Amino acid sequence: MIVWWGTPVEGITAFARLVREGAMSIMGSNQARRRLEALRRTWVEILPSDGLRGLAETLPAKLALRSGDVFQLAAALVWCRERPKGRPFVSIDRGLAEAAGQIGFEIVGARTAKD
Repeated sequence: MIVWWGTPVEGITAFARLVREGAMSIMGSNQARRRLEALRRTWVEILPSDGLRGLAETLPAKLALRSGDVFQLAAALVWCRERPKGRPFVSIDRGLAEAAGQIGFEIVGARTAKD
């Protein structure tokens, strides 16, 4: 599994938001954090770099994405050396998945508008 360097922060932020909204218990949040930490020991992270930032800066003009999603997609492009055709991209975020599909990734784990 290849992930963007900021993925753990995004996960922890999401868990905290769900607790605040009452959609997740503190116990559930703690369990989710432990699972995230276990996964973190097995994945490879794409680290921040000037090249990644430069690539990320080109994406908002082409795709309707939030800044965090831009970095996720740019990291995926760095991983595949900017050759996304047929490469898997896993996301449960519909907008990010659709954007990844638009540039050629094979989407796994999210429903797009075509589904």
